[in-house]
Amino acid sequence: MLQPKDDAYFMQKAYEEAETAYLKNEVPIGAVIVHKGKIIARAHNLTETLNDVTAHAEMQAFTSAADYLGGKYLKKCTLYVTLEPCQMCAGASYWTQIDKIVFGASDKQRGFEKLKTEIHPKTKIIRGVLEEKCSKIVTTFFIEKRNLN
Repeated sequence: MLQPKDDAYFMQKAYEEAETAYLKNEVPIGAVIVHKGKIIARAHNLTETLNDVTAHAEMQAFTSAADYLGGKYLKKCTLYVTLEPCQMCAGASYWTQIDKIVFGASDKQRGFEKLKTEIHPKTKIIRGVLEEKCSKIVTTFFIEKRNLN
């Protein structure tokens, strides 16, 4: 019998995107957007690849999901992202009117909660899904970067 797809299932899919970013020497953050139980967008950081500081996983996912749905609003959608969105991505999420944001690890320095970035009032936030795993890949990436320099 098939198991129901829950937040941990979809966060694992976002984590797989983070692994792809890691292999590309990008900051390993991954995201998926789910609509009616189906993944409609998959993305990971592409800031180095595209030489674009705005090419965060969430931004890439928002664009892909909007294209898939044929409209700019992501109502009835959930963003799963391995790291708490930054101020830019949280701001963009406001404009998408996304229903829910689920993130893995908190970003104590640059996360939207630390910076008090306003989220759309109808957007539900869930924190800490696969938190340890999501935190470890980012920490490992930066430790390796520091050791190479």
